[in-house]
Amino acid sequence: MPQKVPRILAFAGSARKDSYNKKLIRIAADAARVAGAEVTLIDLADFPLPIMDEDLEKKGFPENASKLKQLFLEHEGLLLSCPEYNSSITPLLKNSIDWVSRPQPGEPRLAAYINKVAVLMAASPGSLGGLRGLVHVRSILQNIGVIVLPDQRAVPNAHKEFTEDGQLRDEPLRKGIEGLGQALVKMLQQLAKD
Repeated sequence: MPQKVPRILAFAGSARKDSYNKKLIRIAADAARVAGAEVTLIDLADFPLPIMDEDLEKKGFPENASKLKQLFLEHEGLLLSCPEYNSSITPLLKNSIDWVSRPQPGEPRLAAYINKVAVLMAASPGSLGGLRGLVHVRSILQNIGVIVLPDQRAVPNAHKEFTEDGQLRDEPLRKGIEGLGQALVKMLQQLAKD
């Protein structure tokens, strides 16, 4: 019987065109594809959303929130590269998580998150590489039903680490990021067997 191909949704929590985290997520996503996954790499800048507000939600669920939520529902895995703003999660990422969490009629609570498997990484010009922000992202995701794998990577001094074509200069660091994508695929394949 053929093995089910894992489906992974990959994105960075930044809208900035030259985001280090967008470069980082591409490396992990490519490795996940090579490992056998179907990877959908998106840019949150393509899904602009108002700040989550239940009064606004009552007037109609934003079209981009519906599109983004559908992508979450269609994938078993989440590959996230998370910038750090003031030692925490970016407003863009938090707002996206919040909109996707909103229930639709006839849908179970947190349908887009329950039993998803995620891997986290970060890149920052700072000396900790975004590590403090990952603590908050992990906590949020686990509290809404996502299984977050323990291994993660933070790339410090990111302004020095990437080549002009978006690759990491340091080979062990690159292999570590690729390993995150591979580990997510392996876990999803294992879960599909059970």
